[in-house]
Amino acid sequence: MSYNDAEHALVQAAADQENQALASWVGRIALEVAEETVVPTSVTAKAVVAELIEARKQVKRIGTNYNQIAKVLNSEGEVEDAQMAAVHRALVTAIQRLDQATLQLMRERTEKG
Repeated sequence: MSYNDAEHALVQAAADQENQALASWVGRIALEVAEETVVPTSVTAKAVVAELIEARKQVKRIGTNYNQIAKVLNSEGEVEDAQMAAVHRALVTAIQRLDQATLQLMRERTEKG
């Protein structure tokens, strides 16, 4: 195998991160990909997946907030405008993050396929 200087530095850094010799790391990763025990993904794709996971967590928290607000309203309580506005802002932000991450993932899949 041959790499240009930038590629070599990237692969070497990955091997160093796992405290392995470069040839051992490359051999192990190549075998895992060939056996389909791992699917190679770009650093960008990993970041997109991490963003989707984080957005999912936020949406779940927002859902909890909405349930709490609904409980108060159903018991004839009062919910302050500031509280509703905060939940709304969190929801809009989470939806925007999900949209951006989904579009990025779709772009990557289109570029590869």
